[in-house]
Amino acid sequence: MRTLGLDLGSVRIGVALSNSEGTVAVPYQVVTRSKDRSGDHRKIAALVAEAEAECVVVGMPYSLDGSIGPAARRAQAEIKLLRRVLSVPVETYDERFTTVTADRSLREMNLGAAERRKMVDSVAASIILQGWLDSRLSELSADVNANKLKDDQQ
Repeated sequence: MRTLGLDLGSVRIGVALSNSEGTVAVPYQVVTRSKDRSGDHRKIAALVAEAEAECVVVGMPYSLDGSIGPAARRAQAEIKLLRRVLSVPVETYDERFTTVTADRSLREMNLGAAERRKMVDSVAASIILQGWLDSRLSELSADVNANKLKDDQQ
């Protein structure tokens, strides 16, 4: 299942895309925010259509203690609007530390500050999406193993 991942920033929206098997996420692009939030959401809807994505995963910026702070409340409000515009399911995934992890990865590639700024949002989106994909695959694997154990016991 092809999935689009989003890192909702205040200036830029990082976008990542999974492969069609739903196993690997890669940075896709960055949508620069405009003053027109509806227009930004239409751009995301166009990306969903272009990529033939069946699901969108949005990073949820929980506080370090796991609570819902101001950033998460803003994200929840925007996710509510996105769900009205997009024709596919919209899910959330904990994004704590993804931007820091993305920046660290780009630094390890010896990229300068300007290059990192251009890429960090889409790399953060790919980290969010990869985490979601991995958790989904882990759940599917656990279900398969539980069913196999049940069949073996019968």
